[in-house]
Amino acid sequence: MIWIPGGDFVMGSNKFYREERPARAAGVDGFWIDPHPVTNAEFFEFIAATGYQTLSEREPDPAVYPDADPEFLVPGSLVFTKPAGPVDLRDYRAWWAYIPGANWRHPEGPASGIDDRMDHPVVHVAFEDAAAYAAWADKELPTEAEWEFAARGGLHDATYAWGEEFAPGGQAMANTWQGRFPFENLAEDGFEGTSPVGAFPANGFGLYDMIGNVWEWTASAYALPQAASEKPSCCQARENNNRTANRVVKGGSHLCAPNYCLRYRPAARQSQTQDTSTTHIGFRCVMR
Repeated sequence: MIWIPGGDFVMGSNKFYREERPARAAGVDGFWIDPHPVTNAEFFEFIAATGYQTLSEREPDPAVYPDADPEFLVPGSLVFTKPAGPVDLRDYRAWWAYIPGANWRHPEGPASGIDDRMDHPVVHVAFEDAAAYAAWADKELPTEAEWEFAARGGLHDATYAWGEEFAPGGQAMANTWQGRFPFENLAEDGFEGTSPVGAFPANGFGLYDMIGNVWEWTASAYALPQAASEKPSCCQARENNNRTANRVVKGGSHLCAPNYCLRYRPAARQSQTQDTSTTHIGFRCVMR
């Protein structure tokens, strides 16, 4: 793990989405953090040691999802499915599909596997799955403030984790979407899906993949910062699920594109229901 010295910093941003505003003074104590997201290999060790079954591998409880179509009350998870052409960006159902049998072992569905992706971030993990791994490893999930402080890498109020220029000198610094989301991915950074951890340069603290690749769960419950607008952005999940409190995810993913979700930045944040698992959400741990 990497030691992150405590300190004060500017959290959030006034330059992009509403839920990041206002930029404000914040501070964290020192902590240790994983140098990269938890990988499939690391998660496999946890499963082998404990026999843990992730949320997407369990039969959904009809009492918890009373309005669900019976065909979806089977173990599965949300998988990104690229449409053939342009779609209405206001309707995420055009590119997300609930696939029975999709889980961390089978990211795209039962016919897929992870044998060639053991060094990729584990995905299809709900909040409780990430928390269970962290507890097994004698670690914890980071708070939003800890995560953002670490992602900034010691830079003061920079747009990206490495500075102000997205691709300095033409070099890809993170795994994001190039092209027109969600139907055209040019993969100019070398990857169309997730990438091996450490495939892109580390930030100033020596941390990899804080930006792009996969969103990361934090321990923080989602709320708008003080004085921020109460109206959610087009990409922000609505908090209309009373079963569980929404959590903050950070960092953006390989599905983030300028024409839809410019969230591959330390200040960016998104609300996610705790029982959600997808092909683009993972996590890393801290020790205090």
